[in-house]
Amino acid sequence: MDIEIFPHRVLGSDTTEKLLNDLESIEDVGRTVIHGPRFPKGEATLPPKYRERRVINVNGEDVVLQVKTARIFIELTMESTIDEIREICEKHIPYGFDINRDRTNYIRKQKTVTDKIKYGKKELPDELVGMTDQYSTFDDHVNIIKKDD
Repeated sequence: MDIEIFPHRVLGSDTTEKLLNDLESIEDVGRTVIHGPRFPKGEATLPPKYRERRVINVNGEDVVLQVKTARIFIELTMESTIDEIREICEKHIPYGFDINRDRTNYIRKQKTVTDKIKYGKKELPDELVGMTDQYSTFDDHVNIIKKDD
């Protein structure tokens, strides 16, 4: 089962980092995808304190945040985990959010023709299906964060 967390405002880098770390600490959370508009190209000219594109640390791994977090898609196995996710969201998103479970899949699970065109004959592992934008290069936009065993 997949859920969508839809904050009522776009999240900043600091909030995204804290939220993702707490979400990734939940054992039942499988894949997590953040979705939103890309940071503007001219952001590099802003003073450092106003820049949102930066390296965040999620579950001990550095990740370059490339988008403003407008939606978060999470893959779960148990519906009871949603209550735990709601508590974490209430802690980090005080201005409101919605948790949607209208669809069974927010993260694509099957390989498509686009995947075959993009990756060619290479075998794409199942956990990477649905994790990329078909218009971007894979290495620039996907970070695999390993769970602690």
